[in-house]
Amino acid sequence: MKIGYVRVSTQEQNTLRQEVLMQSLGVEQLYIDKASGKNADRPELRKLLTYVRQGDTVIVESISRFARNTRDLLELVERLTEKRVEFISQKEAIDTTTPTGKFMLTIFGAVAELEREYILQRQREGIAIAKAQGCYTGRKPMEVPELEKVVRQWRDGNMTAVEAMRRLGLTPSTFYRKAKLVR
Repeated sequence: MKIGYVRVSTQEQNTLRQEVLMQSLGVEQLYIDKASGKNADRPELRKLLTYVRQGDTVIVESISRFARNTRDLLELVERLTEKRVEFISQKEAIDTTTPTGKFMLTIFGAVAELEREYILQRQREGIAIAKAQGCYTGRKPMEVPELEKVVRQWRDGNMTAVEAMRRLGLTPSTFYRKAKLVR
């Protein structure tokens, strides 16, 4: 059975391009995660690893959709291999049923990890430059219009903390942190 795995990094990103590819490849079962690839513990990936059986083939659009670092990639492929499941990465034309495919998997995994590190490095450098130029001041402070009024009611015992958080739409940690600043 051909089993596809699709991943995008955020809920806002679209999986359609990868889904169309999977359909064109004759994938019969599809698992879709909308989560960062830096963590191999993703809900649909866990389901896929539990579902696959001997003789199945797992297909991904590219290695970067499956894993972000070489260690995770090799561990995931090893888990598939233990179940006698083949792995194919369409973009890199990798097929783990061959010795060359296994070798290329290791090489491309290392390259994908290096690319991710370069992206993070460029991001840090860009933020540092923007900060030095005064263009980057970080996240804008959250405006909470009724904060002082609600915090005073809470402190006076006219409202529970839970009710105050609900009215302000704040999590407990944010509520207590902001409440400390109200005099």
